[in-house]
Amino acid sequence: MTLTARWRQWLPHLGIALVVAYCLAPFYWMLVSSLRGTNDIFSTSLLPSPVSFANYRSVFGPAQGFTRALLNSLIVAGVTTALSLVLATFTAYAMARLEFRFKRLILTLIIATSMFPVVSIVVPLLKLFTDIGWINTYQAMIVPSMSFTLPLAVWNLTTFFRQMPDELEQAAMVDGCTRGQAFRKVIVPLAAPGIFTTAIITFIAAWNEFLIALSMTNKPGIQTATVAISKFSGATTYQTPFGSQMAAGVVVTIPLVVMVLLFQRRIVAGLTAGAAK
Repeated sequence: MTLTARWRQWLPHLGIALVVAYCLAPFYWMLVSSLRGTNDIFSTSLLPSPVSFANYRSVFGPAQGFTRALLNSLIVAGVTTALSLVLATFTAYAMARLEFRFKRLILTLIIATSMFPVVSIVVPLLKLFTDIGWINTYQAMIVPSMSFTLPLAVWNLTTFFRQMPDELEQAAMVDGCTRGQAFRKVIVPLAAPGIFTTAIITFIAAWNEFLIALSMTNKPGIQTATVAISKFSGATTYQTPFGSQMAAGVVVTIPLVVMVLLFQRRIVAGLTAGAAK
């Protein structure tokens, strides 16, 4: 094998390695920084020396209230994902199966709503929620978060349902099922990979949301983890607790990484299901 042939053989692997290193480098540096002591936080060494867990003890200290913030994030992201999936499943099925005027326009408008910057809706929603007494409540974070998770779920599931043949419902109705029973007993179980993948994507989007949660809450007991991290305080007024923020960032990221690693097969199955008939 010539040198050129060997280079061409290894070039794709080299490209993949560079992409992986580029994507993982920020998380690696965050992990390393979280394990440094206060005096070593600005060190540029690739490994922490010595290793210190003081930042993690600080994060879960009673003064930070970070455990409660994690629970709030889980509640907000979980409820947002569940509601988005229920509504998106019915909407996407209707968009994929029913024929009516302006269907393409409606689908375009649905996905277009998720493209509006969040900052453009925060001010009017803040005024509305203040008037109806929703400030410092879970619904004040869940309902606005659905403005970008729901269109994403509808678009993803519509594409998935379109790949499923119409004969599935027809065969079920020949066997005596109604349209609703065919959807519930045949289509939904077969669509489980796509629904599961959509759930992962929407959960990650809701879990990482920051601006809405920051604007709609001002009480520490109701704030999500992303907001709590931004409000960590140092030992003095002018000190920024970089180490604690890095440790909290690792804690917030780990559940997402574990979830993707555990369910990667189902995620890939959902992304590739229906790719070919």
